[in-house]
Amino acid sequence: MAEALRPGAGGIGGLAQLLKEHGEAIEWDMARLWPGRSLLELYRGEMSWRELRVFLRYLPPDSATSRAIRGSSPDEEAWTLDRQLLASVVDAVREGTFAAVKLHGDPKKTGRLKPPRPIPRPGVEPEQKSNVIRFGGRHGSGAAQLAQVFGGRAANR
Repeated sequence: MAEALRPGAGGIGGLAQLLKEHGEAIEWDMARLWPGRSLLELYRGEMSWRELRVFLRYLPPDSATSRAIRGSSPDEEAWTLDRQLLASVVDAVREGTFAAVKLHGDPKKTGRLKPPRPIPRPGVEPEQKSNVIRFGGRHGSGAAQLAQVFGGRAANR
């Protein structure tokens, strides 16, 4: 892992630099993923540099060391692929439920029902602009909106 995420760094010097920069994260991962071992063993001569290198190389992507090297924010780390997919499934179920209620419900009761908003995700801005074109009523005939959509001139201007 150290070699894949840090091109150009190698050998004991590269490991020593990695320890200086991310020693606490490495210590945390060792306590969590390699019970009974400690970084102190490296300095006492009870662990070889090779053992440390092998441990670091095969750390999982969600390890503290991997997150520290990537420099990712806690929000980004919280939204893993499985959580993104789960949020997509929940959004789809909510949209399907909305559609079923809207189609099969009493129009007097479901007339003002609004579609559900998707679960907020980091890095994804919610849509502000609606693409609904309204006809008649206080909003006008909608000709100006149609002209904007199709790039023409409204007939009632």
